[in-house]
Amino acid sequence: MIKVQSRLAAGEAAPTETRMPLPTILSAGLIGRARRIWLLAVAAMATVLLGIVACAPPEPVRIGFLGGLSGRVADLGIGGRNGAILAVEMRNQQGGIHGRPIELIAEDDQQDAEVARQAVTRLLARKVELIVGPMTSAMAVAVLPQLNAAGIVLISPTATTNALTGLDDQFFRVVAPTATHVFRSAEYHFRRQGLRRVVLVYDLRNKAYSESWAGDFRKAFEALGGRIVGEVGFDASNALADLALAVLASEPDGVLIIANSVDTALLLQQIRRRDAGVRLATAEWAATEQLIELGGRAAEGVIVAQYVDRESRAPAYLAFSRAYRERFAHDPGFPGLTAFDATNVALDALTSRSAGQSVKQAILAHGDFAGAQLPIRFDAHGDTQRDTFLLVISDGQFKSLP
Repeated sequence: MIKVQSRLAAGEAAPTETRMPLPTILSAGLIGRARRIWLLAVAAMATVLLGIVACAPPEPVRIGFLGGLSGRVADLGIGGRNGAILAVEMRNQQGGIHGRPIELIAEDDQQDAEVARQAVTRLLARKVELIVGPMTSAMAVAVLPQLNAAGIVLISPTATTNALTGLDDQFFRVVAPTATHVFRSAEYHFRRQGLRRVVLVYDLRNKAYSESWAGDFRKAFEALGGRIVGEVGFDASNALADLALAVLASEPDGVLIIANSVDTALLLQQIRRRDAGVRLATAEWAATEQLIELGGRAAEGVIVAQYVDRESRAPAYLAFSRAYRERFAHDPGFPGLTAFDATNVALDALTSRSAGQSVKQAILAHGDFAGAQLPIRFDAHGDTQRDTFLLVISDGQFKSLP
């Protein structure tokens, strides 16, 4: 009760008491208490939210992978993706990049230029730091303009086309361009196998690679004194039986196939049925385990160029091979190895990058990167050197030539 008191004047009636109605008093008390409770709740919620933010994991470092994960080139793309996955998982086990986890976002280019460009658009929308891939030269040529415009680095494990050599762009690769390594194949076939009349057969769906490889081989083989007596391009519209007839029409003593493992294996079978004695060889593209699996007996004796020294005893390579087999239950082959290397180049560059430095600048400033089999060093245009190895398929295995 609230009282208003005053001195009584003579003859005045006693003043009455002024009171606030009971509901008003109760209402005021409840409002005050509710306000205090609300403020306490807000403070508690803010404390909880701050704790959640403090405990939330840091934003991941996102990198993309682009490769053919379906269709006739899937062995190349899946091997590459697996190599990238392994590199990311191993780096995350070591704490990621400055405490931030690494997230790999894989896209299937389906060996189709428009599909590949759409995949790159999605990866850029996810704010990837860079992209590992693609696995074929044709797709690299198709998507590079997008990456150049966006200022995002593209590191290919396997694209060797000469069309991307010596350019000031966002393209890097961990294998050498064809012009620097095809001579070894030409020399072996001319000097060691005694071939003089060779037919080149190549996949037009990856012209950036196959025509580049064929052109370099032709130049080297003819310089040695050999002859290219035929060049046969093919695509999905060609029946392989007819293709084999066209390849053998000029009666070569050797046939060199520049194509994916599936088409190469099937073409080997068609050629063997018609000519069991002609010498057969492939470029690096076909040199996956699928060539042996699909080629069967027709693949026996085929000379294969590769980027992998399968008999290497380097500790880093043995550790990589063991980890890859444990993770994916099959051998890595060259796609797994080169993608593992390309991804580690990316992760090392992101780790060493200084404030204000682009990924391209970080790669060029890094110096040697540690590859699974050999160091990787890029020139100012993103090109590097890598040995190529010649093997023979014998008893269902890739074996080094003597």
